[in-house]
Amino acid sequence: MSDQSASAHDEQDRKGLENPPERASGDESQQDSKDNDSTGGNDKGKNDNGEPSGSRKRSSKKPLIILGAVAVLLAVAGLIWWFATRNQVSTDDAYTDGNAITMAPKVSGYVVRLAVNDNVYVHKGDLLLVIDKRDYQAHVHAARAQLGLAQAQLKAAQVQLDITRVQYPAQYQQAKAQISSAQANFQQAQAEYDRQHAVDQRATSQQNVDTADAQRQTASASVEQARAQLQTASLVPQQIRQAAAAVEERRQQVQQAQAQLEQAELNLSYCEVRSPSDGWITRRNVQYGTFLLAGVSLFSIVTPQVWITANFKESQLERMRPGDKVNVEVDAYPKLDLHGHVDSIQLGSGSRF
Repeated sequence: MSDQSASAHDEQDRKGLENPPERASGDESQQDSKDNDSTGGNDKGKNDNGEPSGSRKRSSKKPLIILGAVAVLLAVAGLIWWFATRNQVSTDDAYTDGNAITMAPKVSGYVVRLAVNDNVYVHKGDLLLVIDKRDYQAHVHAARAQLGLAQAQLKAAQVQLDITRVQYPAQYQQAKAQISSAQANFQQAQAEYDRQHAVDQRATSQQNVDTADAQRQTASASVEQARAQLQTASLVPQQIRQAAAAVEERRQQVQQAQAQLEQAELNLSYCEVRSPSDGWITRRNVQYGTFLLAGVSLFSIVTPQVWITANFKESQLERMRPGDKVNVEVDAYPKLDLHGHVDSIQLGSGSRF
């Protein structure tokens, strides 16, 4: 009986769930109380929005998950950045550098023409200024005249050398002939002298004896004179060398005059100051009509070749090598993106240089 009653009760309950409007009023109040109890019980598992408390716990973990993902991404990005820039070094102690040619005149004088101004671009060979040329032109004329005089003296010395080579050997031969003649005259006078002294005094006169003595002495003197002339004339090689040395002296004077003429022409050319290279005129301190002194700075020419001199710490040079790529940022042009390479590394510290 009990089993049948239970099954009948269950069947009645199922019917009651399937057809709730057909329930009795007592059953409805009882069902309402149960529903209220179950509703009250279910309200304890919901939040203020009517959502289950389990869903709130799951939603409270999302910010933590997002924060963790962001942290991981930041760590990965930082690792990538460190790996990409681990060999990069930078410095703010850098400046542009270049070749600045200081221009100075080589001669003194007044500026009669000024062809440049500040900050203008000039090319190699352009005329920059002109110094008064009149004094230097006069020096050129004087040097040319001196050269002509030296050349004339050289020609005269060469002619004298040619004469010496003929004259002095002839004089030597003449001296030898004169000594032969003098010796013959002396022998004749000696024979006459011996004859006059050998005969009896009665066979000659005193006048003849005196004449023979005088002729002997004269002939002897002529011999001595001829010997002296022969000794003098025998210096033919020395006299020729002397004439040749005079020619060489004149030749050196010609070369000296040529050098003076070249120097005068150079000084004249220095009156025109020309640009030795392409570049910009800077720091000009010369005006038209200014009297210039040799060696005094006129202005500077900055060539187009420009590079950057950067000062790094010694600890930053460990991996730096010539040829490494370089990125350059200019404070005056923040949007300008420049690229270059390491040209060289100075072999010395800043304290030494």
